[in-house]
Amino acid sequence: MQVSVENIGTLERKLTVKFPAERFETQVSARIAEMGRTVRLKGFRPGKVPTTVIKQRFGDQVRGEVLSDLIGSTLREAVEQEKLQPIANPAINTTGRPENGEIAYTATFEIMPEFPVVDVAALEINRPSAVVTDADIDKMLETLRQQRRSFDEVDRASVEADFVMFEYAAEAGDYRFPAEGLERAGSVLGSGTLFKALDEALAGRKADDSFDTEITFPEDFRNEQLAGKTAKVSFKIIKVQAPKLPEIDGEFAKLFGIDDGNLETFRKEVRANLERELKAALMGRLKSEVAEKLADTHAELDVPKLLVQGEARNMAAGSVPQGQQPPPQLIEAAMPMARKRVIAGLLMGEIARKQEIKIDRKRIAEQLAAIASTYEEPEKVIELYNGDPQLMSGLQNRVMEDQVAEWVAEHAKTTNLDLSFDDVMRPTGA
Repeated sequence: MQVSVENIGTLERKLTVKFPAERFETQVSARIAEMGRTVRLKGFRPGKVPTTVIKQRFGDQVRGEVLSDLIGSTLREAVEQEKLQPIANPAINTTGRPENGEIAYTATFEIMPEFPVVDVAALEINRPSAVVTDADIDKMLETLRQQRRSFDEVDRASVEADFVMFEYAAEAGDYRFPAEGLERAGSVLGSGTLFKALDEALAGRKADDSFDTEITFPEDFRNEQLAGKTAKVSFKIIKVQAPKLPEIDGEFAKLFGIDDGNLETFRKEVRANLERELKAALMGRLKSEVAEKLADTHAELDVPKLLVQGEARNMAAGSVPQGQQPPPQLIEAAMPMARKRVIAGLLMGEIARKQEIKIDRKRIAEQLAAIASTYEEPEKVIELYNGDPQLMSGLQNRVMEDQVAEWVAEHAKTTNLDLSFDDVMRPTGA
């Protein structure tokens, strides 16, 4: 076997491999002979099918399979011989025909970059920390109350937190919405469901009120014909409903799986859930901090284009409905951030390798249990992960990233930031 390597880019390599045509023909003959012993064809007894018939019926298929197998095995040998590290399956180009007693093919691929020495001690890392307080639990209980609220119709003017059902028509210049009649809608005043000017127009109104007013619609309003324009809006109030909040008592606790209705047990469950969410959020922020500092420090690192393109596609796919392909311009816009993510991911992997950080099996079990606990049948979720190599691999990668981020924070110039639960879970600008 002859092997030559050509550098066609910073990380792109073109591998040319040649192997004896005799090796190919020998394997083709062996496979056809084996088929002669096993193949069943109408009109022939088992094991008695003539070789000429097998070649005629299956020759092209066999030659294709043998060529594919030989390319696979010789490519592995060549990559190992040249000490190359392809990041993905190479693009193969070959005629498959012998020339001068040899069959040749080329394999084009990208390789991993040569990593720089990562001076973790020079990195300045901000590591947030926070705890769940009784006030955080009280706030969550109030949120749960709001989620379980009901509404009773009232015969009074609407105020904040009331649900108002109404019909309306808006006119801006020659445009009217709807074209005929009235559109029906509803909103809880002050909830942010509608924009502020509309809430203000609906406040202080009773059922059966009809009125006209001018309203300026926000620039990002979903109806482009009204967005950013001042329109005359005609309203008719259908009904006003006041919120009714449940008491935080034993019956309320039972709604959340506390069978005996014990409020102290309920608070403990709420605390455990908040602490699990907080732990995940803190780790997420630490990983983002470490990844950003690593990427910024090594911004010029050459990374495989294929990885960057793949990451950009994944990022863009998150901005379109599931099942749709993201448009090229969205992928292109994601490329700079995708490059940073790839740099950070590769450097974190290199740190794990250099420092011999081993995956913590206990942490995998803990994270899997935490994921499963959010479902009604956690044991089935655990069974699903254990039976799906792809899901388990993703979980293992996340745990390894957690471990690397913590290792970096322990060895960098790390400043601890004491934050509140709300600061972590709902950071400014989020």
